[in-house]
Amino acid sequence: MRATGPLTPAHSPRPDTHSPQNAWPARAAAAMMGAMDHTHIPPAPQPQPAPRLFFLDWLRILAFALLVPYHVGMYYVSWDWHIKSPNAGTALEPLMQLSSPWRLSLLFFIAGAVLQIALRQRADAGGLAFIGRRSRRLLWPLLFGMLVVVPPQAYFEVVEQVHYAGSYIDFMRLYLVAYAGFCDADGCLTLPTWNHLWFLPYLLVYTVLAWGLLRAAPQLLDRLAARLGRAGTPMLLLGLALPLMFSRLTLLGFETTHNLVWDWYNHAQSLSAFMLGLLLARSEVVWARLADLRWTALLLALAAWGLRMGYFSFFAEPEPPALLVGALRLLYGAMQWWAIAAACGFAYRHLNVDGPLRRALSPAIFCVYILHQTVIILLARALLPLQLAPLAEGPLLIALTLLICGLAYLLLRRLPLLRGAFGITAVAPAPSAATIRARLSRTAQK
Repeated sequence: MRATGPLTPAHSPRPDTHSPQNAWPARAAAAMMGAMDHTHIPPAPQPQPAPRLFFLDWLRILAFALLVPYHVGMYYVSWDWHIKSPNAGTALEPLMQLSSPWRLSLLFFIAGAVLQIALRQRADAGGLAFIGRRSRRLLWPLLFGMLVVVPPQAYFEVVEQVHYAGSYIDFMRLYLVAYAGFCDADGCLTLPTWNHLWFLPYLLVYTVLAWGLLRAAPQLLDRLAARLGRAGTPMLLLGLALPLMFSRLTLLGFETTHNLVWDWYNHAQSLSAFMLGLLLARSEVVWARLADLRWTALLLALAAWGLRMGYFSFFAEPEPPALLVGALRLLYGAMQWWAIAAACGFAYRHLNVDGPLRRALSPAIFCVYILHQTVIILLARALLPLQLAPLAEGPLLIALTLLICGLAYLLLRRLPLLRGAFGITAVAPAPSAATIRARLSRTAQK
């Protein structure tokens, strides 16, 4: 029970203000109250609602949209992917290297920041109901995707890479019984597979870890966020890059596997970015600081990209010195953070606004993410007989993929049985400033 005044014995008699001995105190109190009526006393400051960080919504939209041209690019480069264009080569690889170091880290960074905001806005964020809702939001699309959306990718991969001649139905029989005989020089294909949907189980695990951390040590996170708000430029541009730099230097020998229980390098990179986003979302000051440093961060990221391209060009044949290899790994980690910092800075300065376009695109990006890679592969196989030049075929693949995924979203959101399977949920209206202020006021009184 909360006390509302000085504690007195329960049996203390109430003072009788009408008795002669209490007449003067009563008159004095009345005079004092009358004097206060003519004195201006400013109202107690009320908790102000935290501003909605619309720039994070825009960053998420743009980051997921970037997956489409990047995965189309994977069709044309020499790097390993599910299918390859007959015109695949190295010409596009320098441009791909411009976003390859940071695009996934940016997605996890945004996911951490958005989770922090969601935890602050929901009344049940401290309970297991929040985790249950997040689990359903991520696991149902994952399971449905592994059974329906992803298998065409694996089918055309084995058709192209191991010359499988069976039908799709025959392949699905093997897929569902975890057939392990599709092998080449690089190893055997694991079935069933989640392919590009690996982001979902990783995100769920990181969400549970962050939820536990926020329940166990919220004051620690607040102190760290406050220190970041007072940090100088070296800390913001270099200190925050250290986790990514350290994991790149020490764990790169652990190959990225997308195996949830054995993917140490990928976890070190992705979890670092996720927790960094979670931490920065607790400080409005940091976003403004990154906006001030946006051009510096961008120039540093571009310089790091240029140095890396020069390194790969010069050491295409000769063996690079071990010390230089380590330096380039550190530079890679720094470039990851500089690119993220620049993206946040520019978005905070120019995209921290709401509008009909943001409200229309935000609920669509999860569906586009689930569908896009399968659509790219199916379209690439369909366009193959036309023998189009890459300069014509690539933009066509990007445009058609975005168009088909967008139309699929507009259709699927009208089908209640499939909405959840494609990550489509009803968008709740944003709480009003009065509602948020009332929530904060209740929290302050506890």
